[in-house]
Amino acid sequence: MLFLLLFLIGCTRSTSDAPSTAISRQVPENLETITSQASNVALDTLPRLQGLATVVMTVNGQTITIEVDGEHAPITAGNFVDLVNKGVYDGLMFHRVIHKPEPFVAQGGDPVSADPNMKTEDLGAGSYQDPQTQRPRYIPLEIQPEGSDQPIYNRTLLTANIQAQPVLMHKRGAIAMARSQLPDSASAQFYFALSDLSFLDGDYAVFGYVVAGLEVMDNIQQGDRIDSAVVTEGIENLQQP
Repeated sequence: MLFLLLFLIGCTRSTSDAPSTAISRQVPENLETITSQASNVALDTLPRLQGLATVVMTVNGQTITIEVDGEHAPITAGNFVDLVNKGVYDGLMFHRVIHKPEPFVAQGGDPVSADPNMKTEDLGAGSYQDPQTQRPRYIPLEIQPEGSDQPIYNRTLLTANIQAQPVLMHKRGAIAMARSQLPDSASAQFYFALSDLSFLDGDYAVFGYVVAGLEVMDNIQQGDRIDSAVVTEGIENLQQP
């Protein structure tokens, strides 16, 4: 674990291959624009999941069943379910997978990876482009502390000076959003926690858990692609802005 702790935040393409506790998406050049858009976005302009949903993701012909938790992460879960329902993840690559020196994460969902000519080292900066606004969609960091009836936004628990653990924690099989060092820079990229990663709790937005197919998740390799992702239950809980 100390090896993974060498770099807390990976923020440039030159550090993208370094072991890092940051589930970092590479930072695009328009940092100021991202900060402005994501931090000031009204929550009612984003998809929201009011309750639970089930997503079945197929990788290498085998299925991973994910329970998506809109009860404790409504915006983050709503964004993911909306993108799944739009078919955004179909064919995308897992471009960052770390199994050694100990299991860490399998990260994917960069929309740029739909291009079969893209190499894994060139991925990590892509965002979902909303066809209605013709702009990238970014979502605020959303973490609900234990004992609270609602999430906090735009801040980690540390910067919010909250001592409680998050309701949704980084246990093995958690699915969460990747982001840059900017709290509100998540868009489409997500990761699976390949082991218990409690040191990430409060810094990244977990929004669900793998409930079947953990062995399939464990076997994901860098360069593997998502065959398909489908919402099988709970689509009626998705509320569009």
